[in-house]
Amino acid sequence: MAAVMIGADPHKGSRTAVAISPAEEPLGELRVGACTGQAERLLDWAAAWPQRTWAIEGAGGLGHLLAQQLLAAGDRVLDVPPKLGARVRLLASGDTNKNDPNDARSVAVAALHSPARRQVQPDDHAAVLKVWAKRHRDLGRARTQVVRRRHAVLCELVPGGVSKRISAPRPGGSWRASAGGRGGRRPL
Repeated sequence: MAAVMIGADPHKGSRTAVAISPAEEPLGELRVGACTGQAERLLDWAAAWPQRTWAIEGAGGLGHLLAQQLLAAGDRVLDVPPKLGARVRLLASGDTNKNDPNDARSVAVAALHSPARRQVQPDDHAAVLKVWAKRHRDLGRARTQVVRRRHAVLCELVPGGVSKRISAPRPGGSWRASAGGRGGRRPL
């Protein structure tokens, strides 16, 4: 068991970390903005406890990037399911008393005592490529959706409708519908 457990509560805009001893005594608290330097700031703060383990709520979701950054720095990282942290918070105080420092502390306590935690592993290349492939697919779908919506609007505005062939503009270009099916780019 680590000498210090650091619980982290990640959100879209910030990360709150609370360090506790094995006896669940609070040792420190820090809140950092979600940015490129988040892991560096957290590691600088946690340098006072060289034998530490990080417990991140939802390390597969909002806490994924932070978990991977801490792993890359050589620290041990545990994933604590959000429901487990909520149960600890409820049992400790009798109410939910939900705020970021309490959430982070509950995550650390849950990681100290629960077998339901999971050690986070570094992403391999296949996982990174999967993220990029999903992003590419999502961008393609968004483009198609924009073109179809624009075509529907043009059909309402132009008397007699518009050709079925319509193309998205190149950067700096303009939208155009082909006349009589000639010209234009790829039909949708």
